[in-house]
Amino acid sequence: MSIYGPTAERKAANFLRRKRYSLVDFNYTTRFGEIDLIFTKKKYLIFVEVKARDENSIAEPIEFIDPSKKRKLIASAQLYLAYHHTDLQPRFDIVEVVYKKDKIKSIKHLENAFTLD
Repeated sequence: MSIYGPTAERKAANFLRRKRYSLVDFNYTTRFGEIDLIFTKKKYLIFVEVKARDENSIAEPIEFIDPSKKRKLIASAQLYLAYHHTDLQPRFDIVEVVYKKDKIKSIKHLENAFTLD
């Protein structure tokens, strides 16, 4: 976890709440890994990965979600769905939080960033 992790997750959760998303779970942990945030909105159950980096990072926050991380998120989401039956459509979103000198410079929400496939 980056030094910004817990703060970025709280900021991302508040950001999504302002967009009328409803928080279901926070830091849902399985044997495969952790899902930072789980929200609902309309017909979707949304699994959210929060990535935070300094503005001088070598890459955009989303670039730190590699195929291995995606597989772990998908496996964790599938386990969640096995234990929490729902008619909602699963979706994976990413929230990028960029810091500048320990203050948030920007928050970017990427809807449907990848799929279960």
